[in-house]
Amino acid sequence: MTDGRDKNAPIGVFDSGIGGLTVAREIMRQMPDEDIVYFGDTARVPYGSKSKDTILRFSRQIVHFLRAKQVKAIVIACNTASAWALDPLEQEQDIPVLGVIKAGAFTAAQTTANGRIGVIATRGTIDSGVYEQVLRGLNPGFQIFGKACPLFVPLVEEGLTHDFITEEIARRYVKDLQYKGIDTLILGCTHYPLLRTLLRKVMGEKVALVNPAYETAIELKTLLVEKGLCHDPRSTGEGGALGTPSSYRFYVSDLAAQFQEFANSILPYDVAGTEQIDIEQYGVSH
Repeated sequence: MTDGRDKNAPIGVFDSGIGGLTVAREIMRQMPDEDIVYFGDTARVPYGSKSKDTILRFSRQIVHFLRAKQVKAIVIACNTASAWALDPLEQEQDIPVLGVIKAGAFTAAQTTANGRIGVIATRGTIDSGVYEQVLRGLNPGFQIFGKACPLFVPLVEEGLTHDFITEEIARRYVKDLQYKGIDTLILGCTHYPLLRTLLRKVMGEKVALVNPAYETAIELKTLLVEKGLCHDPRSTGEGGALGTPSSYRFYVSDLAAQFQEFANSILPYDVAGTEQIDIEQYGVSH
């Protein structure tokens, strides 16, 4: 059993930059009463090309920052950080820590009919083999085909989600996966749900697209219910009032104005402000 303060504490969400906003968006949709503290590591993006040790160090710094904001749970809204940092962080923290990989893998495993599953992601996520590891743990007979799509992130961040150039690049990336006869495709980077319409056009209707951002929000909701940590809308909280709308706070390590502009283009609520912080000052906390 938890007390009211714990229940009404915010959910911490972090990403290497702006892609994790797709996860925050799904949390807002699925759990509108919950408060969110989001951190985007925009000074050190991308994570996909960095080493495991570096990503783990960055992730620990960010968790230290989020714990300073008294969050009740943490979502690693980054596939690369989920691949390299989730297991250590789960062991080190006394609050729930979720990544975006397991929920997407479970859904893909339930969705596929022929056992041939494609994964598109950053180079770091593909090289980690984490999706293959999780999926084969669910069913050793699955055939997993990964494809790194490094140009997708900058194209999304430039707003070219429906551009003919992006479509042409997508066709080149997924051509090999189509030849493999996959029936399920995991969008293994949090930027990629913003390309869902284009990828649906490229892949065709027969290939199921799995959005780990949505699946992670559902997993988080289930976990909060199980642990008695769901926000209690009947509580006034600290200094709040009954019926006060949810609080969403956004922090970045650089480029606050650009982050806010992108956030306002994809979130269901306007971002009132984004604060830039020096994440290095948070050191490493176990």
